[in-house]
Amino acid sequence: MPHTVAQNDRLRNIAIIAHVDHGKTTLVDFMLRQSGTFQAHQSVDERVMDSMDLERERGITIASKNCSIAWQGHKINIIDTPGHADFGGEVERGLKMVDGAILLVDASEGPLPQTRFVLKKALEARLALILVINKIDRKDARPQEVLNAVYDLFIDLDADERQIDFPVLYAIGRDGIAQPTLDTPGTDLAPLLDAIMHEVPPPRYDPTEPFQMLVTNLAYSDYVGRLAVGRVFHGQAHQGEHLVRLAADGVPRSLKISSLQVYEGIQTHEAELVEPGDIVILSGIEEVAIGDTICAAESPKALPRIVVDEPTVAMSFMVNTSPLSGRDGKFVQSRRILERLEKETLHNVALRVMPGESPDCFVVQGRGEFQMAILIETMRREGFELAVGRPRIIFKTGPRGEQLEPIEHLFVDIHEDFTGVVTEKVSRRLGRMTNMVNHGSGRVRLEFSIPSRGLIGYRSEFLTDTKGTGLMNSYLQGYEPYRGDLQSRVTGSLVADRSGAAVEYGLFHLEPRGRLFVVPGVEVYEGMIIGEHNREVDLNVNACKAKKLTNMRAAAKDESTSLAPIVPITLEQAIEFIRDDEQVEVTPNFLRMRKNILPAQLRK
Repeated sequence: MPHTVAQNDRLRNIAIIAHVDHGKTTLVDFMLRQSGTFQAHQSVDERVMDSMDLERERGITIASKNCSIAWQGHKINIIDTPGHADFGGEVERGLKMVDGAILLVDASEGPLPQTRFVLKKALEARLALILVINKIDRKDARPQEVLNAVYDLFIDLDADERQIDFPVLYAIGRDGIAQPTLDTPGTDLAPLLDAIMHEVPPPRYDPTEPFQMLVTNLAYSDYVGRLAVGRVFHGQAHQGEHLVRLAADGVPRSLKISSLQVYEGIQTHEAELVEPGDIVILSGIEEVAIGDTICAAESPKALPRIVVDEPTVAMSFMVNTSPLSGRDGKFVQSRRILERLEKETLHNVALRVMPGESPDCFVVQGRGEFQMAILIETMRREGFELAVGRPRIIFKTGPRGEQLEPIEHLFVDIHEDFTGVVTEKVSRRLGRMTNMVNHGSGRVRLEFSIPSRGLIGYRSEFLTDTKGTGLMNSYLQGYEPYRGDLQSRVTGSLVADRSGAAVEYGLFHLEPRGRLFVVPGVEVYEGMIIGEHNREVDLNVNACKAKKLTNMRAAAKDESTSLAPIVPITLEQAIEFIRDDEQVEVTPNFLRMRKNILPAQLRK
């Protein structure tokens, strides 16, 4: 008997996908304002969807967020997704909830690596797509060329004729303007909202099927406990109803809905009844995981689980064992660190936690070092104190037993004067140039195929080489046979040989040896890295050396000991800097780098 298909016309579910910094969250701001979600007199922060402190500080979206707007008597559920491939797990589960996507592309930069990454996921999910070319007011905007580049990208990703036949809108996101053509100036976002209503299909469902909901996100409330966020695919559910949860093992576990909520604007509101297509927040579940199906007790049937790309990077998270451990953090025990990491895997499907070499060490696998850095930064702000090792690439074994490694497609956008130094540095890291585009504007775009391990530690070097003007992005291209050994860092470390407070006199005499990381008065200990040595080898140094005082008068004036300014090292820079025999000590207020083995005698 054929399935009957009905649709919920009052709803539209859409995701906004784009590369980092192409204006997703700003566009959502104006969609919320112009739909009447916020009152005219209401004071609203910019980038209201970026709710985490780290998102506001860095200007990026890290976690997918849900909201809704009302338009012409219909409800549009919007999911703001991250634009960075390291948070690809967020994109994959966000796209599970929607029937369409707005692809946002910068009118100057055009489609970039993460544009390709998120578009590939949207095409695989067979979503209806609307292209918005944003920032057409930029002086260097080239919307027609960007549109052609997007068509090329669709063809490159094997899109079919229906997928390539997408509507195009032009926008100035920060002014809340969208227009169907370049020649007709827009006044608001009505053309975009109308396009969503016409192009994105309403949620479809089988009216004969019982209730089914896929859990795509988790949250926690101090009042009602664990919350499951997801989309209803079939059927209806009421407050207080008895349902079952199907986990990965397929065993039904009973539950009772204590609360049903739906999104209205950026807030959530109680709902007595939810229907197919609704994005709901359900409470009353003690245990739940992303990918679980919540369904009717009389006929439990699981939906396909969320599948995410394999992790490519692993890092060791350890208990901090330095002489200064326990002074700054609230949570220092291995048990607390493991609990926190396991809690993170509940929210982030792209992360995995495994036992390490010792009971106090855990291996975390993820998409990239940036994702790891965000996790570590979040933990230190919560009061955790821990040590982390250098990121390691996860290799695979090929069908003939050969070793395969992840290969990245690297894009760099630089001033043409820096082409030589960037090409030389990337080739040293086993990169191969695949394309070079010069628009004649003084900047060039280079594309390379490079092992993922070649990019670890290169970002800060790249910014130095391009005097901070270069743009660098990459996405996982696939796996290839091992390309050979790679020298990670051509400089050594300046390592403190004793404990004490760093002294200006001692540091002044170490300046010719390399770049210093510490300032006078900072407490150091034996085995702590206080600087970068000019040469390849490590050097044990005395940063606590004070000037010998005598009662003899000096005929000449004492030499001045003014130190060069020291730029504090960031968490990402520290993770990139360390070698395999080093680690980063992370506390709520301090970042220190150290050797794995502290005593100099044992390191020999």
